[in-house]
Amino acid sequence: MHGPVSPAWLLVALCAATGSYCLLRMRSGVEEQRRAAGGEALMGFGMAAMAVPASVFAPPHWTWPLYAVVFGAAALRALWAARRDTHHLHHLIGTSAMVYMSLVMAASPTAHVHTHVGAGVPLVTGVLLLYFTGYVLLSGARLVPTGPAAGGAGSRRWGDRPELARACRVSMGIGTVAMLLTM
Repeated sequence: MHGPVSPAWLLVALCAATGSYCLLRMRSGVEEQRRAAGGEALMGFGMAAMAVPASVFAPPHWTWPLYAVVFGAAALRALWAARRDTHHLHHLIGTSAMVYMSLVMAASPTAHVHTHVGAGVPLVTGVLLLYFTGYVLLSGARLVPTGPAAGGAGSRRWGDRPELARACRVSMGIGTVAMLLTM
């Protein structure tokens, strides 16, 4: 991705930490947590790899189409999973956004898509920015506690804490917004 080096390293750290926690969630005793955690770990680590500043490491040109294939496969998996649970529609949009960003980067590190809205923002980028900004704001608002803390929450394992899973999803949404802004 293109952009300032310091924020890029912060994005790498955020996404790698999120991916690491998602790997921990894959050991959860709750099947729902395990099912979603693998795809979210892939997203976290993929975003971390894509966010490494180009001034530090410029990946070979074949890397971007490879990312598109990997995230395309993840998008197909999310589409298949969405048949039984609409929560996976968000995963489908997220993986599709990663495919889009990979294809834009594969076209040319400085290329811009020609379908523009307003002042030069590509149409797809604009739609994805609107979606992920709304997702971050709504999901972030849901993280704010509205009542007394539930008793016994400290006895749960780290991989079984739904509030941490939601926080990871919000942080990946923030990461996606940051990556889309650099496109």
